Amino acid sequence: MKIVIPDDYQDMVDKLDCYSLVRHHDIVRYREPARDLDQLVARLGDADVVVSIRERVEFSLELLGRLPKLKLIALVGRNSHKLDFNAATALGIPVSVGKSNSPVAPAELTLAMIMASRRNVALEAERMRHGDWPSTLSHRLRGSTLGIMGLGAIGALVAEGAKGLGLEILVHGRDASQAKAVTAGYAFTKSKAELFERSDVLSLHVRLSDNTRGIVGPEDLARMKPTALIVNTSRAELIAPNALLEALRQGRPGYAAVDVYEKEPVVDGDHPYLKMPNVLCLPHLGWAEWTNFELYFQEAFEQIAAFEKSQPLRLGNPQVKPRFGGLSS
Repeated sequence: MKIVIPDDYQDMVDKLDCYSLVRHHDIVRYREPARDLDQLVARLGDADVVVSIRERVEFSLELLGRLPKLKLIALVGRNSHKLDFNAATALGIPVSVGKSNSPVAPAELTLAMIMASRRNVALEAERMRHGDWPSTLSHRLRGSTLGIMGLGAIGALVAEGAKGLGLEILVHGRDASQAKAVTAGYAFTKSKAELFERSDVLSLHVRLSDNTRGIVGPEDLARMKPTALIVNTSRAELIAPNALLEALRQGRPGYAAVDVYEKEPVVDGDHPYLKMPNVLCLPHLGWAEWTNFELYFQEAFEQIAAFEKSQPLRLGNPQVKPRFGGLSS
């Protein structure tokens, strides 16, 4: 089979141990993203199988409709808001999905970004690299308040680590978050306004859906302290378009640490955040570490191996009627 793996940013999928599951196939990998839809179609057009690395490529109806040879999309991960499952189903393209969802890597990165931003680690390291000596004062963590919006698996680990550093934890979210907060001994507020007003650091850990898209608006950000930091390692779309950029320009909050963007990848320094010294930017690294990659890619490659043998698959669109036939789920 011909397998195409687009947007292997780290250029390392073939270095994973689990790559042995598919190495015998005709595999083409691309590190650089396609410049436009036509180039993407040219890259994927002859593929029997495309490996979709989370949300790096937008598999729209327009794209899928131009891939008549495609027999399977193997998704790395459990879901992707950039993959049109309804379109894939209508076109008879099965989408296999992962089963694991480890919260450890994104939680660790969130804590690292909080510490790096509050203590000006990245800023001062870069200044020293250019010959400067310390020129800022940072903010200590112990005794400050960490607001967590959504105490799910990732949020719970962030809260656990932050508590160990001496932060006070304040939670806002649904009933499940409230129950977890009570059990853990964290303060809980049903008021989103209070969360934004009280937090010295505020971290978003809400799953993106139609109900949560734009859940953080300009009025929320305007409530934050001029010294406060907002951290987003979840999804950029949780914040209303341009709301954070304008809020930072207005000085409330005073700082941001972001790992996700509305349009990715961000290349050639083409983002206004990168021109702001009060914003710490990382290139969507929350899940990107060796253990996670071995776990998620192994699940995707196992699905390809099962497809090759006409074995049942774990489908994200189980109602699909494959246009090439021969698939069970």
